[in-house]
Amino acid sequence: MTLGQVSAGRDRVWARRKRDVIPANKLRARSLRRSPTDAERKLWWHLRYDLDLKGSHFRRQVHVGPYIVDFLSHRLKLIIEVDGGQHASRSVLDAKRTAFLRGRGYRVLRFWNNDVFTNVEGVLAVIQGAVLATPTILATPTPPPPRKGEGR
Repeated sequence: MTLGQVSAGRDRVWARRKRDVIPANKLRARSLRRSPTDAERKLWWHLRYDLDLKGSHFRRQVHVGPYIVDFLSHRLKLIIEVDGGQHASRSVLDAKRTAFLRGRGYRVLRFWNNDVFTNVEGVLAVIQGAVLATPTILATPTPPPPRKGEGR
């Protein structure tokens, strides 16, 4: 049996989705990146220019499953959320969201806008502690010892 005979009766599907249709979640993430809140803008600047740690590459407004998170480092599996006053009344929804993200293997850090404005050094210290606690950052590969007869 040849390949032509196997696929003769079936249509082949080459893509999982239409490329000309942009998902709503992706459009919303783009919109949120274009117009960040003042607290997100401030924390983003500090994440990019003040937090000097290898492997701490963060992205803004990334969708993970059905949710869009404020800041995400894929390598560290770390999510940072900056919450405004509207989140005080949404604690049940935020707990569900956090449970979903943790179920995907991410650690979630939440900060209030007020913390970012009044104590950004403390916020960065917590983030730095979380980054340093990640084993992939601390583990630097050590070269194997030379074998007999090599390196001479």
